[in-house]
Order: sequence, then C-alpha cells, then structure tokens
Amino acid sequence: MNRDTAPPDSRAAEAIFRTLLYGDIFSFPMTEAELHHFLIGLSASRRDIRRALDQSAWLAARVERVNGYCAIRERSQTAAERHRRDAASRRLWPLARRYGVILAHLPFVRMVALTGALAMRNADDEQDDIDYLLVTVPGRVWLARAMAVLMVRLARLWGVNLCPNYVLAETALVQSRQDLFIAHELAQMVPLAGLSIYQAMRAANGWSSKMLPNARQPFYQEPDRRPRGLGRAVQWIGELLLSGPFGDALERWEQRRKLRKFSAEASKPGSAAQIDAERVKGHFNDYGYPALEDYRKRLARYALADEFTSHGGQHPQPAPRGPVESALPAVRLGQSESGVD
Repeated sequence: MNRDTAPPDSRAAEAIFRTLLYGDIFSFPMTEAELHHFLIGLSASRRDIRRALDQSAWLAARVERVNGYCAIRERSQTAAERHRRDAASRRLWPLARRYGVILAHLPFVRMVALTGALAMRNADDEQDDIDYLLVTVPGRVWLARAMAVLMVRLARLWGVNLCPNYVLAETALVQSRQDLFIAHELAQMVPLAGLSIYQAMRAANGWSSKMLPNARQPFYQEPDRRPRGLGRAVQWIGELLLSGPFGDALERWEQRRKLRKFSAEASKPGSAAQIDAERVKGHFNDYGYPALEDYRKRLARYALADEFTSHGGQHPQPAPRGPVESALPAVRLGQSESGVD
C-alpha cells in the first residue's frame, strides 16, 4: 500500500493531520495548543492531542516536531519562518490593541476585533497591515467606516498600517458563505472591544462549530475595552450629532460615493467583496476559494475525505485564477487582500 494513502490509526491522528495540512497551505506549522484549538472536525482534549502526537505511528510517518511546532514532514523549514513571524507579531500586538481601542470609541462602533495574519501571530514584520473587523449600529455602517478610514490616514503619518477591511451592522452578523475558510476567519478573530457582540456573532454562525468544535472562544483573549465613562459619553455626543435625518442623509451620500468607486473592482472575477447598506467587506482578491481547492488536492493525495470545504455540499466555482500552486505561496494564514480608502 502507498504510504501516503494508508488509513489513519485513530480519529485524533487524522484530525491533527487534516489541521496541519490546512495550515501548511499557508506555511503555518502549529504549536500543540494551536492544534487543539483549531482542530478540524473533531472535539478532543489537549490530552488526546498529546497522546496522538506521542503514540500514533501513522502521524509519526507524516509529521515532525521542530522547536515547539508540529509541521508536515519534509516541511520543517517552515518552523523557522513561523518563529520569526511570531516574534514580529508580538512586537506589533500592543500597537494593534491601542488603535483597536481608539476605533472602538468612534461613533456607532459596537465591536472591534483583530483579524488577518496578526490575529494568528503570523504578521510578516512590524510594518505589516493591522486588520480589523468593525460592527456598527444599523444604518450607520458607511459613516462609521468613513471615520475609521480617517483614522487609517492619520495612523499612516506615524508609519502604522491600519486596515479596517470588514465593517458590518449588528443586523448582519450571519455569514452567508459557510466553509472552512470562513469558519477559520471567525474562529481566529480576537475581540478587543464589544465582547457581547463577538459572542452574538459566533452564536449566529453556529455552523462553524461543526468544523472547528474546540474553537468556541478566542485563542488569544484580550480584556473587553468597550467605551465606558467619559469615553462612552464622548462617543454618545458624536452619535447625537450624526443622528436623525442629517445623519441619514450623510449615510446615503457616503454609501453612494463609495459604491461608485468600488463597484468596478468588486465585480471583477475572484472578488469576495460584499458592499451594501449593512456590510462593507473590501476583500477584492479572494484567497479563500484557491486555498480550499489546494486543501482538497492535499486531502486527495492522502486519500482523506473532503469535508468542510464547500457550502451545502456543493463546491463553489471561483473565477479562473491560474494554477492554485502559483496563487498561494506568498499568502499567510489570516491574510486578506482588501481595499480601505
């Protein structure tokens, strides 16, 4: 029997390998704690993970441990790069937290979560983008986004690259696309402010728990820094000034203005952008479908069943982008291409 297609010797060993295969698409070896948290398709304890890593001969033939990371065998060189990115992310993290708190105090903002590569401690360097997801009150998505973009431009003066690339209303928490890529995006979010909204968003997307059953809470947990006291009072004053018919008119004007700018780019093949009254998801180049196609190929190589890569049992048909292998090498786990300005 071909070694690659030999059946796994336990469910835990198979789940661990599936998880590492997915991470390896992005050259992302994982620690034991990360493996447990982001384990694909199986609810298991840390003890189960450790036992499988220590005792599974099937895993030992396919996985190696290097400097605290688990990597696909013959891909151990990714551990050094992962260590470098982790160090860069730790230096960037306090800055991301500080600007996240500022964004949380903008009028109409109710939740700020760190997303993207940094949320997985996978930033390339200290000048990497700091990605955020913002949740706003209904009817003020575009105004809140406009104020966030102003913050982006101010931060650039200090050499900081903020990227609030997903802004949505409290009424639009459900994600219409339901596959492993989106489940991972939900699971790796790090809420910085508005923990109750984060919990509501996770609950509204309960389908993701079947794919990542251990990832019910953030892997990296931060105190809830939602506005309080004077900060909430200042936020409330801003909301009062931009409420009523005046604020409604500004919201419509900003939406129309940006729709004219974004419509052509959002309609290009391969775009995952969502732009309407309730959400502005500026992901103009979608890495999700190519990543899942690559994952399907890796699963097939090892004769593992294809699970969780499609919505409703149907594989999506992305627009042609050329070979997956050439589209993904520079992409990091959590990375998304987006437009903010």
